[in-house]
Amino acid sequence: MHCRPQHDQMQALDALDRRLIDAYQRGLPVCTRPFHTVAERLGTSEAEVISRLERLQALGVLSRVGPVFDHARAGASLLAAVAVPAVERDAFAELINAAPGVNHNYAREDPAREHDYNLWFVMTAPDEPELEARLEALETRLGVPILRLPMLEGFHIDLSFPIPWAELERT
Repeated sequence: MHCRPQHDQMQALDALDRRLIDAYQRGLPVCTRPFHTVAERLGTSEAEVISRLERLQALGVLSRVGPVFDHARAGASLLAAVAVPAVERDAFAELINAAPGVNHNYAREDPAREHDYNLWFVMTAPDEPELEARLEALETRLGVPILRLPMLEGFHIDLSFPIPWAELERT
């Protein structure tokens, strides 16, 4: 889970929300019914865990609930970018989002205008040939070239951290 509570959201979080966030930023169970397992550990129901996660996402407290894979070990991936007309950016983003293996699609503005690439995304696939086939198919669908930026060196960024609940309540 990626979590970023802000002061105005603090009033919406009760003890169970906080325990859920603290316990499962890392280590979400890998099983058929992970939310059932989480619920058992927290002493609540599976439906309650799912409902709370949905609410926390809607509030913007959680940005994402799901696994983070080492794509180099699980298949192939790369960062990609396209330059599209600003007025058509949303339509291009929808096409990109619909492509298999796409995640982390985001608009990126460059105030210095050093380049025109304004949509960036990560694409994954089971292997390099499939990754290239997916990129070629998307490139054809978009009608614009895709800049391919394969990872040269991997870095692990741990996005989990202890949340200082008491300190956040004071601010």
